Amino acid sequence: MLIVGRIGRPHGIRGEVTVEVRTDEPEARFAPGMVLRTMPGANASGEQPGAYRVPEGLTVESARWHQSRLLVTFEGVLDRDVAEALRGTLVAVDSADLTPPEDPEEFHDHQLVGLAVVTPAGDRLGEVARIDHAPASDLLVLRRPGERDALIPFVRAIVREVDLAGGRVVVEPPGGLLDL
Repeated sequence: MLIVGRIGRPHGIRGEVTVEVRTDEPEARFAPGMVLRTMPGANASGEQPGAYRVPEGLTVESARWHQSRLLVTFEGVLDRDVAEALRGTLVAVDSADLTPPEDPEEFHDHQLVGLAVVTPAGDRLGEVARIDHAPASDLLVLRRPGERDALIPFVRAIVREVDLAGGRVVVEPPGGLLDL
């Protein structure tokens, strides 16, 4: 599963919600008719009797941008109370349904997670635990056995090669980077 957003607060009284976008293709992921898998958040557990229970999937009815925020209406979410019950819910798409990026130097997060991280000499440093999307650049979170995780900026000067077929990422970190 690839998380594409997190449902925020309701917008208005007719079930529209704000969405914190976590994809670089929001127009495709939140297109009308798209069915998004759900991972209920803290406010969406539905444990109380009579409470709205978040379904396994939500179908996008409409989406629009308003003041740099994505506003989405999902089918069956008709009022503010139901929209509020969705707050905190993560929405995702099945990574198997994604087409590979056209640019050979662009990757989906799920393609990188789990790859071995090695030096140009072949020394294993650990594996990619996740990708953090920071304002300056994406960061590979390097899980190192017996040590704390390290952050590696995903920039050409450091990440020399991504070999999906070989299951590895070749990095040449500057001195001290892994000690931060």
